[in-house]
Amino acid sequence: LETAEVVEVDAPAGHGVDDLRDALDRLLATAAHAIDRGRPRLWVDRVFAAKGSGTVVTGTLAGGSLTVDDELVIVPGGTPVRVRALQSLQEPVDTVPAGSRVAVNLSGASRDRIARGHALVRPGQWRQTTTVDASLTVLAGLEHEVTRRGAYHAYVGSGEHPVRVRVIGADAIAPGGSGAVRLHLPAALPLLPGDRFVLRESGRAETVGGGEVLDVAPVLPASRARPSRSADRVVAERGWVDAGELELLTGERHAPTVGRWVVSPDERLATEDRVRKAVAGAGAIGLDLAVLDEHERAVLPSIDDVVVDRGRARPRSAPGDALAAHPFVAALEAHPFSPPEPGDVDRAELSELVRRGLVVDCDGCYFGPGAVDAAARRVAELLAAEPGGVTVAQVRDALGTTRKHALPLLAHLDATGVTRRRGDVRIAGPRLPP
Repeated sequence: LETAEVVEVDAPAGHGVDDLRDALDRLLATAAHAIDRGRPRLWVDRVFAAKGSGTVVTGTLAGGSLTVDDELVIVPGGTPVRVRALQSLQEPVDTVPAGSRVAVNLSGASRDRIARGHALVRPGQWRQTTTVDASLTVLAGLEHEVTRRGAYHAYVGSGEHPVRVRVIGADAIAPGGSGAVRLHLPAALPLLPGDRFVLRESGRAETVGGGEVLDVAPVLPASRARPSRSADRVVAERGWVDAGELELLTGERHAPTVGRWVVSPDERLATEDRVRKAVAGAGAIGLDLAVLDEHERAVLPSIDDVVVDRGRARPRSAPGDALAAHPFVAALEAHPFSPPEPGDVDRAELSELVRRGLVVDCDGCYFGPGAVDAAARRVAELLAAEPGGVTVAQVRDALGTTRKHALPLLAHLDATGVTRRRGDVRIAGPRLPP
């Protein structure tokens, strides 16, 4: 108010009243209009029960409009309420814009559940916090430094709240000086960077100074904190921030940079580098995407030298299907009906070979897909000669294998409908090759 006009007025005598009106008109002509950000907040300065109406609260609405039947919550506490009726300038209205003085008739909460200093907000639109970092300018007329010692009260919104104060970056702030402080509130309030407060010391009954909120959810210890209203600082301190959460923290909307997150450049580069190293170390099998966290999966589309195929990530320069030339696949092809044991084959690689259809798992005995197809054709030939059924021994001899391998192979043919078991013989199934 240091630049505001001073008007001499004697209201009982009527002197200066017109001058006051003119000064107020000039002030309104230059005052900025209240901005509707779609996030209303009403700090309650008065609450009472109106006969026939129930609970009524009054305050100055900021940040957005209110409409009859809006669903709101009372903070602190989170009590859900509904707007039953609105009144502004002593007139009933259906909607009130930001910047209005308003009386709100509420349903859902009794008068004793609401007090001066509480706020009405929409659910999910505000970060409720008990710890904030803020700037503080100390009055020049104060006769002592401001330290963490003292019985402090912060005047925020329409409320008075006892707070613990921690000076950031120094032990004290001198009279007339400015600095940063961390305030610990007794109850969670819906705050944003830019909200202003006044700090008083009740032991000395004096006003200490005032400032504005810089960070509503500090993540660094006070000894390392360097608070500011910069959204880039918020992102840098966290690395990854959901875009919706960043709006709650800063009051500003920022487009996501990766997936649904706003990511600091350093953290993005570090995550991409971590993924590249993991992919390079996965070998021919590729890296199973399931082992990556959601941040690592989110950066995959932006890594040009990594390609994702069938749920695995591989270097783009790698052969299209490196596992097709796997030594175990070649060994199975060389001995189709007397396959070797997997032996030293990596379990993850073996599972991937089976998943891709390069190897067929028959109850723990592994065959090449060509061997399974050839066995089906050979069984079809046997059944053409003996429609009543063939035995395990007949199939074993026809394939030139052992009972150890013939049994799991026949079990697979049964399971896939090529054959059906009837007693001790196999008969034709619905998928028997012609």
